Amino acid sequence: MSTPILSVEDLRVSYGRVEAVRGVSFAVEQGSLVTLVGANGAGKSSVINAVSGLLRPAGGRITFQGRDVTRTPAHKLVGRGLVQVPEGRQILATLTIEENLQMGAWHTRGTAQRSIDAVYDRFPVLAERRALPAGALSGGEQQMLAIARALVAAPAVVLMDEPSMGLAPKIVDEVFRVIEEIRASGTTVVLVEQNARRALRAADHGYVLQSGEVVHSGPAAGLLADERIVQAYLGIEGTPGQR
Repeated sequence: MSTPILSVEDLRVSYGRVEAVRGVSFAVEQGSLVTLVGANGAGKSSVINAVSGLLRPAGGRITFQGRDVTRTPAHKLVGRGLVQVPEGRQILATLTIEENLQMGAWHTRGTAQRSIDAVYDRFPVLAERRALPAGALSGGEQQMLAIARALVAAPAVVLMDEPSMGLAPKIVDEVFRVIEEIRASGTTVVLVEQNARRALRAADHGYVLQSGEVVHSGPAAGLLADERIVQAYLGIEGTPGQR
């Protein structure tokens, strides 16, 4: 069996005295799409922020491309190819689309413009509006910009935190189409989503979180096919709290 490109062992994340993540472990094979699903407060975003270097874990071990990166800061992980698309997009609204993309490509030096041109080919609407302030984009277009900003960093692994949050169903379809395209291009994807059924339909492997712990894991299709798991943890697709 090949060595996972990313592995998390017994991860623990605390906010003061509150332990938000309690012993989460998972592995991600190169080229796969793995999803962490669960309701609000399950600990999904805390896990992804610890993996991306935005939070310092209280315990556990994170390994990326065979190296221990448990306490590596986020900017260094970006340079190594581990890049996050954050929850809420967090684009720089007063900067232009082009400037946002340049920020994403800060470490690529001589290849930055080539990377930016490549994402313009993937997202023509961004190319057409490259001189506009990013804040002038719709919510869906801002999400595409956040994804594009991650892609210009030429990542080996993209961590996506709630990319469908707050978007209309038609835009959610577009976001998931882009996610599947990214995976098909060979980039590994770790997807954190409340829209559990949609995420599992796109994924190879899934982990169901509840109260900071993994309560179920396995091939995504198997999790979706298990009616007990669906009823207990996945809810009804499209209901508030599962979007």
